Amino acid sequence: MFWNKDLLFCDIHPICYAISEQKEICKRHLKNFRSKEKIAKTLVGQHLPNVVSTHSSGLIKKGPGIDPVLQYNKAENIAIACKEMNGLIIRPGEVFSFWQTVGKTTKRKNYKDGRVLIRNKVQASIGGGLCNLGNTIHRLVLHSPLDVVEFHSHSDALAPDNGKRIPFSAGTSISYNYIDYKFKNNTDQNVQLLLWCENERLYGELRSEKEFPYTFKLSEENHHFHREANGKYYRVSKIFKNTIDKSTQSVVEKKLVLDNHSEVMFDYDLIPKDMIS
Repeated sequence: MFWNKDLLFCDIHPICYAISEQKEICKRHLKNFRSKEKIAKTLVGQHLPNVVSTHSSGLIKKGPGIDPVLQYNKAENIAIACKEMNGLIIRPGEVFSFWQTVGKTTKRKNYKDGRVLIRNKVQASIGGGLCNLGNTIHRLVLHSPLDVVEFHSHSDALAPDNGKRIPFSAGTSISYNYIDYKFKNNTDQNVQLLLWCENERLYGELRSEKEFPYTFKLSEENHHFHREANGKYYRVSKIFKNTIDKSTQSVVEKKLVLDNHSEVMFDYDLIPKDMIS
């Protein structure tokens, strides 16, 4: 038997992967314990008056190769997690942490098997599908002056686009607890996160005490699909955050937020032919 020196320990066997994952979880617990970040914890029922940004998306994806059971389980998982953060107040200087808010997803909390992406393979796992919730939060934050302080991306091409292409319609990766999503409130006022599920849709709002002087818009450039030397197709694009002055409607800042290079995880025959270059 020959040993592949380039093979990672976690790739040797599923048990090795589980060991590696537990190691990362323990490391993150220790990091959180030592951290001086002030994590937002306050949930309130009353809504702050000013709407900063909104987003909604369907919870149930349908199509070839998509397991409907995992889709409906994902919707239930997201609904459970939303209750842990709906109404959360993030005060000036405080940090939102997805996993320090939601906690570990377990059967005891009524989480079910949902779809997760592990080493570029779609699998079923307890609490799966929460990446959709993380991505909704990320879109809300990108349309605000708040600062993203931890972000991990996965493939932005898990399924064919449903209608008009929306930048960051997917692609935010989270995994308890070491792959977190965090943002910080560096403004001078409280902001509030609202998340809820209704009629098989996920809704999100970011609110504040008063208006900010800017609006924010995402733009995508050079969006296409490309087949590379390994025979795989990738979605390629650059996604920018544009800061627009409300008084003049002029763009005061254009910031690259993702140099997108996402492996296509769906049937290559479903890639629009006119988008391949």
